[in-house]
Amino acid sequence: MDKVELNELLQQVAAGAVSPEDASLKLKMEPIKEVGEYAKVDMHRGIRQGVPEVIYGAGKTQEHILGIAKTMLQNGQKTVLVTRISKETADFIRDGLAGTAPLDYNDMSRTGVIGEMPSPTGVGKVVVATGGTSDIPVAEEAAITAEVLGNEVIRLYDVGVSGIHRLLSHMDAIMSARCIVAVAGMEGALPSVIGGLADCPVIAVPTSIGYGASLGGIAALLSMLNSCASGVSVVNIDNGFGAGYMASMINHLT
Repeated sequence: MDKVELNELLQQVAAGAVSPEDASLKLKMEPIKEVGEYAKVDMHRGIRQGVPEVIYGAGKTQEHILGIAKTMLQNGQKTVLVTRISKETADFIRDGLAGTAPLDYNDMSRTGVIGEMPSPTGVGKVVVATGGTSDIPVAEEAAITAEVLGNEVIRLYDVGVSGIHRLLSHMDAIMSARCIVAVAGMEGALPSVIGGLADCPVIAVPTSIGYGASLGGIAALLSMLNSCASGVSVVNIDNGFGAGYMASMINHLT
């Protein structure tokens, strides 16, 4: 259950369509669902934070991911996002959920979306931009995360500062966005440039793309942390999920 479903339940109680006893029973249902001895799924996270749990796939076995996903679906979660998984793991989960829910796998971002893709509920649009083509895997993780959380996403890929005219040709999208995720490796200059143009929050995502002195994304991270453009915040290296999540929170503020 998320905040929207909670409000709907309370409205049904107010209208007399659902008894207070039935509503109380629904809310009292065990908030933590134990899956074997390996996971405890937080079923009330959607009520507290507005977004249900997301499965971080790296380091988990295929069986564990499938077990967690099944538990979420069985307890009413309509959409389950799984990040950092291989195609082989996605195929295993898809086979295990046959007849229950479909799984859409994105090879570029290594994400799987189980169940329904929700319609956009955000106030405006989220722009996801990259400095180069090599940054797209991280950007796609951000974009798909934002879409799963109910946002309309505009992708602007390969618009880095080595050819700034590519970015400037999309000023309509930049100026109409409610939040922008700027993904870049190398020296990480793109978020500063966008931050100096846009009138909305910019979330900078450093990537581990670059030559030796980029230090696996540390150079881009430090550049972004030292940005002279106001309104730029920074997430961890390659953390597309975190950026997409934050962008969704901003876009749902009324």
